Amino acid sequence: MKKTYAFLLALVLAGCTGGDWRTASREPAGIAPDPTSTPEAVVQIYAAPAWGWRGWFAVHTWISTKGTGDDQYTVYEVIGWRQKSGLPVLRIEKDAPDRYWFGERPELLADQRGAGVDALIAQIDAAARSYPWPNQYKVFPGPNSNTFTAWVLKQTPQLNVSLPFSAIGSGY
Repeated sequence: MKKTYAFLLALVLAGCTGGDWRTASREPAGIAPDPTSTPEAVVQIYAAPAWGWRGWFAVHTWISTKGTGDDQYTVYEVIGWRQKSGLPVLRIEKDAPDRYWFGERPELLADQRGAGVDALIAQIDAAARSYPWPNQYKVFPGPNSNTFTAWVLKQTPQLNVSLPFSAIGSGY
């Protein structure tokens, strides 16, 4: 029994010390279409394993949009550690849509393009800006990054996306 606990402790510690978040990749993964050569509107939803040992069972989710003719994406997400700096946890900014989540390659959960997507982007933006917990974050049970994505998805049911089971906090 002691060997089992020692093994589990070693796994947890390995997950916690597997790298430095400050130097982990945040480069684009090359999943999203190049906005400068893609004139159509695009909505994409991503998930990537959470940082450190949490990534063994949980993901971080976010939404990216690009309107027709736009040459940049807008990324919508909640990031908990922004709270420690006195910033809102809700982040809406022009950014790379498919960045690695601190060393973890994102998975594309949804991809909608073309006709009707600009109207969908307007709904996503309105839902994001009306998110009820823009300054609150709690890993469990929420509100957290997955609570945010689930909130936006509930406000825009035509996206027809189900978050993975590992999107802890999506039911908050």
